Amino acid sequence: MHIVIEGQDGTGKDTQARMVAEYFQRQGKEAVFYAESGTASQDEFVAEIAKLNYGSKQDIDHRTRVMLYLINRYEQWRKIAEPVLKRDGIVVTARSWLSTLIYEGYGAGVSRSLIIKVHKTIMPAKYFNPDKIAILTLNRDEQAKRLGIQTDKKWNRKNEIWKSQGDSFQQKINPAYLKVAKDFNIPTIDASGTIEEVFAKIKQTFGI
Repeated sequence: MHIVIEGQDGTGKDTQARMVAEYFQRQGKEAVFYAESGTASQDEFVAEIAKLNYGSKQDIDHRTRVMLYLINRYEQWRKIAEPVLKRDGIVVTARSWLSTLIYEGYGAGVSRSLIIKVHKTIMPAKYFNPDKIAILTLNRDEQAKRLGIQTDKKWNRKNEIWKSQGDSFQQKINPAYLKVAKDFNIPTIDASGTIEEVFAKIKQTFGI
């Protein structure tokens, strides 16, 4: 089973995706979690690519970023997801190719048809049809509050490219997620509330 948790920055995707994997693990099932960004990956190659995207001076062309995201996406799918799925295990990911479509396409202005084309060329068909997927959403005020916490010095995430964008950019992202949710018939989940409350909503939405 392939499960995807999507959503804008600050919605708690990684936390919730990890909790979903742990939920199945407690049932004795093989379940793995990973974030497609690769920033926390134990794979040296994936981690280095993530550093280029998130730890650079942010002067990389956005089309180049599309390709860097795709490299990590493919490598993690090949190394982690495919083997587990072949064993009928469960793979839970935070983010998917839709994040690139939204942030680089709707947000940064890269051709959306180009983003779709390169992903369809590289990623296997199974990748595009997760068994369960949901998009976490937040109102702008709550998202700004959470991003403020994440970019605090102690979190060391101030210079991440998307978290450091101004309010005018951030205001593009939530409407883009809502449009994509409608276009791809993906359920949305309000990510406000406690971690436990959001997790309960996810379980209800996924029927798990």
